[in-house]
Amino acid sequence: MSIAATVLPEFDQEMATTRTMLERVPEARAQWTPHAKAWTLGQLASHIGNLPRLGLITMEADELDVSSSGAGKSPEFASTANLIRTFDENVRRARAAIESASDSDMMEPWTLRNAGKTVWTLPRAAVLRSFILSHMIHHRGQLSVYLRLNDVHVPAVYGPSPDTRG
Repeated sequence: MSIAATVLPEFDQEMATTRTMLERVPEARAQWTPHAKAWTLGQLASHIGNLPRLGLITMEADELDVSSSGAGKSPEFASTANLIRTFDENVRRARAAIESASDSDMMEPWTLRNAGKTVWTLPRAAVLRSFILSHMIHHRGQLSVYLRLNDVHVPAVYGPSPDTRG
């Protein structure tokens, strides 16, 4: 079994779960924030919707400098419908790039930089797991708290939520 074939089932599951969470983002609360130092609900949701795009970048380039490329910057939140369209397109393109990757492609080193300084270098397969999937799962957890604090029903993630029981 190829590396891509082992990554894709987890990718598909996490993207589907994330989409369910993003579908519940209330447009009217996009400017809400739990703390002055925190992102707004719209900023957090846009960041999550943009993360699969970084999966495509991971597969197409050898590195990313988040401070100079603009590739790491998330679009402004406009609407939940736009957020879902963007997320779906990012997922579609990233998935296709992962699916077509050879094992050799997956083991190629990939570097994250910030202002020209190397943050880390990892094989692409590890970047997909950590920088894309784990990163998204982390922010999805934050989003679930934002939704709960705004009285939005939180969908099931790895099992039922209090809103999906019964």
